[in-house]
Amino acid sequence: MAKNLKLVANNPPKSPAPPRPLGEHGRALWQSVHSQYGIEDAAGIEFLVTACQALDRAEALKAQIDADGAVIRTKAGLRDHPGLKHEIASRSLCIRTLARLGLDLEPVRAGPGRPSGGVGWEG
Repeated sequence: MAKNLKLVANNPPKSPAPPRPLGEHGRALWQSVHSQYGIEDAAGIEFLVTACQALDRAEALKAQIDADGAVIRTKAGLRDHPGLKHEIASRSLCIRTLARLGLDLEPVRAGPGRPSGGVGWEG
């Protein structure tokens, strides 16, 4: 008995636009996740955009800390930069949110390695 075959191409879909504006690092994470995982539900998209915004916040804080120095001088002596704890909290939120999405598991599409063909038959 003959099977119905359909032509499939190895063209990954473009990532959808995020629901809120993202910075450089958040946009890169958004595109990276969408190129490897199929997140289409509203809750998953909200989790992902939250993780991306947390990464943007962490990177902005890191830039400020790098400019000021990790340790600042006060009248009472040396102390940690006040942004350090906020940077760590933002990175933690990003990582925990990605883990809640299950993105610490194997991606849907194979990442590294030689791609298979590009065009083929499925049936």
